[in-house]
Amino acid sequence: MNGIKINIRPWQIKDIDPYVYWQQPNHKWQQLDGPYYPKSTPEQVERLAVKIKHKIENNEPIPQRYVIANASADEMVGTVTWYWESQETNWLSVGIVVFDESNWGQGIGCEALGLWSQHLFDTMPELVRLDLRTWSGNIGMMKLAEKCGYQEEARFRMARIVNGDYFDGMGYGVLRTEWNSRYPNGFGAFLHGT
Repeated sequence: MNGIKINIRPWQIKDIDPYVYWQQPNHKWQQLDGPYYPKSTPEQVERLAVKIKHKIENNEPIPQRYVIANASADEMVGTVTWYWESQETNWLSVGIVVFDESNWGQGIGCEALGLWSQHLFDTMPELVRLDLRTWSGNIGMMKLAEKCGYQEEARFRMARIVNGDYFDGMGYGVLRTEWNSRYPNGFGAFLHGT
């Protein structure tokens, strides 16, 4: 999945060390990405890194988590993920994290979310919709969802507590029909102006 500034690709061994670094406490992205959930301990991060490395070495796919890599140096700048809301009804949610705040506001998130959404629609023909969940304190993610064509579908008022303050839980979604109408030749073609 090739964009202009970034590519979405499977994991490589060279991604393990940067991933472990960005999972350590006190990075700004952690203040925005589900800060109401407990964070992984260093031991849990190391165990996950070992699992990812094992899968890479054994050519086992990691289908639910891909790497966002900058197009120029092919270095990890974040990850994209998906998880089932309800597998019985083909209801999928997506996630995106761009780790280094110096990369924020440069269109990387839009490319990543668009390419990932297109990939999921292309590779999972049973999907009718995609969801994205966030919270009202993450203004950037809310704007990103809307920029890519996701619509606000749910607002759970005062459902998240961050630093002692209440925020709304937000749900965004896009239907396959809406996506195809917005990007008739696919998101990659839209990015490249074709």
